[in-house]
Order: sequence, then C-alpha cells, then structure tokens
Amino acid sequence: METITWQNFEQVELRVGTILEVIDFPEARKPAFKVSVDFGEYGIKWSSAQITKHYTKEQLTGRQIVGVINFPKKQIGKFMSEFLVTGFADENGDIVLAAVDKPVPNGSKLI
Repeated sequence: METITWQNFEQVELRVGTILEVIDFPEARKPAFKVSVDFGEYGIKWSSAQITKHYTKEQLTGRQIVGVINFPKKQIGKFMSEFLVTGFADENGDIVLAAVDKPVPNGSKLI
C-alpha cells in the first residue's frame, strides 16, 4: 500500500449527500442505477452506481451516502457521471454503500 500525505487526502472532496431520485440504467454493462444526489451548496449531481444487489430504488431514496465530488465527469455510455458513489465490495464482489449512521447536513466533508 502506498502512503499519501495529509495534503493529498485534503484534496479529495468526500462529501455527504441525500439521494433524491433513483432510476434504472438498463444500458449499463453491469446492473446499475442512475442516482441523483443533493450535495447541499455543491448542487444536485448524477452518478451511476452498481448497487442493485443490496438495494432497491425505494430503499435508496432519501438515504444519505458519501461521494467523491471533485473527480472529472465520466462518460458511461450515453450517461455523464458527475461524482463517484463510494462503497465496499462484499464477499461476492457486490457493493455495499459507504454511508453516515446519523443525519448530517448535505455537503458535509469527511474529515
């Protein structure tokens, strides 16, 4: 594992946001949803997330998640992803979301 400096870590904008909308993404190569997330003062952003194994659209709506919001936009098929949804792979490689366990203001930075 490579070590990084504190300054490197501070450059990553890991922010909390609330999922507003979840829609199917049938064009994705692997099963995924398109999610719209409110990051407070940083705006509403869209991303794709391969989280269909552990979550339904209904379970996701209104949930707070952690995202990296300062990566460049990424083209995924005809869809433009504006941030990275964070999570961890379980024993089968399916993604479990990284999230907060109590509500915090949208846009709060991981520190």
